[in-house]
Amino acid sequence: MNTQDLPRLSPKEFVVLSLLVSNSKEWYGLQLVGASDGKLKRGTIYVTLARMQDKGYLTSRKEDVESATIPRRLYKPTGLGRTVLSAQEQYINRVIPALAH
Repeated sequence: MNTQDLPRLSPKEFVVLSLLVSNSKEWYGLQLVGASDGKLKRGTIYVTLARMQDKGYLTSRKEDVESATIPRRLYKPTGLGRTVLSAQEQYINRVIPALAH
């Protein structure tokens, strides 16, 4: 598949996938908000995550909890998500230097 044929990520999707790919563990939504330096908001993170899961960029599961605590949903990138992120990073790395000239 050509990188030009891959879908483009929104800025929020790019941040989410960058955080998930840069860390080998699963993250829950509010962890992503906290690690995003203000780029992600509490009010929109779960809508964004659900949309990304529908697109096939993420998978999720409920965490295993043995206490009475409500389990959180944990997210990790799929192969497609990693591929789309990599393609967008390559595109950015080509375009930004070209714009500087």
